[in-house]
Amino acid sequence: MAEILTNAAEFTVSEIAQAVKRTVEDEFGHVRVRGEISGFRGQHSSGHAYFTLKDENAVIDAVVWKGNWARLIFKPEEGLEVIATGRLTTFPRSSKYQIVIEQIEPAGAGALMALLEERRRKLAGEGLFSADRKRQLPYLPRTIGVITSPTGAVIRDILHRIADRFPSHVLVWPVRVQGDTSAAEVTAAIEGFNCLTPDGRIPRPDLLIVARGGGSIEDLWGFNEEIVVRAVATSQIPIITAVGHETDTTLVDYASDYRAPTPTAAAEAAVPVRAELIGYVDDLGSRQRQASRRIAGNFRDRLRAASAGLPRPLDLVATARQRLDLAASKLVAALRHTGQKKQNEFGRVATKLAPRLLSERVRTADVRLAEFGRRSQTAVGRVTERRAAGLTAIAGRLSPKALRTEIRHARSRLAPSASRLSPLIDALIERRQQQLAGAAKLLLSYSYKNVLARGFALVTDPDGNLVRDPQQVGPGDGLTIEFANDHKLGVMVSGATPMPKKKPRPPTEGGGQESLF
Repeated sequence: MAEILTNAAEFTVSEIAQAVKRTVEDEFGHVRVRGEISGFRGQHSSGHAYFTLKDENAVIDAVVWKGNWARLIFKPEEGLEVIATGRLTTFPRSSKYQIVIEQIEPAGAGALMALLEERRRKLAGEGLFSADRKRQLPYLPRTIGVITSPTGAVIRDILHRIADRFPSHVLVWPVRVQGDTSAAEVTAAIEGFNCLTPDGRIPRPDLLIVARGGGSIEDLWGFNEEIVVRAVATSQIPIITAVGHETDTTLVDYASDYRAPTPTAAAEAAVPVRAELIGYVDDLGSRQRQASRRIAGNFRDRLRAASAGLPRPLDLVATARQRLDLAASKLVAALRHTGQKKQNEFGRVATKLAPRLLSERVRTADVRLAEFGRRSQTAVGRVTERRAAGLTAIAGRLSPKALRTEIRHARSRLAPSASRLSPLIDALIERRQQQLAGAAKLLLSYSYKNVLARGFALVTDPDGNLVRDPQQVGPGDGLTIEFANDHKLGVMVSGATPMPKKKPRPPTEGGGQESLF
């Protein structure tokens, strides 16, 4: 085939691809593309993100490099309509063109609200907005942490309101409340306050206030970011949020422990009014004092009424004093009578204790003792001679050989008897034991101690004789009264008039005691 002559230049595939790449990049170096995100599956393992932007007529590939991903204010989400800012380029290996995205923003307020609602449903499904997670605010926090912009009316309103109501220690963590770094700074502030220790150089706050002034939805968007919402939900310190005006609502308001409509309302919710608290405490103190006086008055009246019904102290001891006087008067007479009685008894035995009579009795006892010693020596000698003769007679029979023979014969004779007597002896011992136990029970039943256990008493005189009749004793005599369990009591007979003497009854057949008195 004949060679075709032409002056057209010849390019390789790579040259064409590079030429197209340069042309596209030079012509569309910086563009804003509006479309719906499709095919987004999150970041790749390399850190880059790949997806497509589409509308009803066309599709364009999009890529977000790892370095740009961290700087994105709005992260890509499947189905979200966005405006992507970046540059067009090509991918020569597959002959496709794509947009390298540097920034993403929702396409209008409608898209922002759709994104906000989708994010709210997602976080609510995780339970971050559950009422069970919300904690009670401390009634009187010692330290309050405020997370807001250090310049502006918000921080001045909060500090002024806290100082008016109840002056407290306030720690301010300055952050940007709008812009690209707003969410990261607010999150770092919440986590930083939670990392403080209660006894550290900077005390840990008892309550946090996250606040900013009003603004558009774009201005407040940093408080709708997921990292901020999670930081508020996981904070160990109770948080009050006051973001925007009363009509503005952000996702952190759902996750916080208390949502205040304005920053000023947040300060009012954080601390009580000091003057009202002092008045309340004074009122409680007044009521307590009145109640104490009323209770003391009631007890005083009850004590006065009870004391009126008590007898006089002298009346309580009058009877006992009279008994003591009576006993004292009887004691003198009893001692006098006892002394006379003992003197009479001593006079009766004094004649028997004369020295002459005692010497004569001693001489008689010496003679009898000498006679008894002489007779004892004679008797001992005779008994000793008789026993020696008997021992000599039987000495021959007590040789070892004779004893062993006698023992063998005795054993052979006694063996049958021993085998027959052993059961009889055991039975006899058992029968004797039973008889002894019965006799012991009978003795115990006849014992007078059983009578004493039933409430009776045994009366004896100083010599141990039973006192059966009042005529046996007289005034001043000492007696011993025995009660149950061997308890004894020494008493003395008073000078009372004795009872008329009764005719004694004849003793019982057994010779036992009929009565203890």
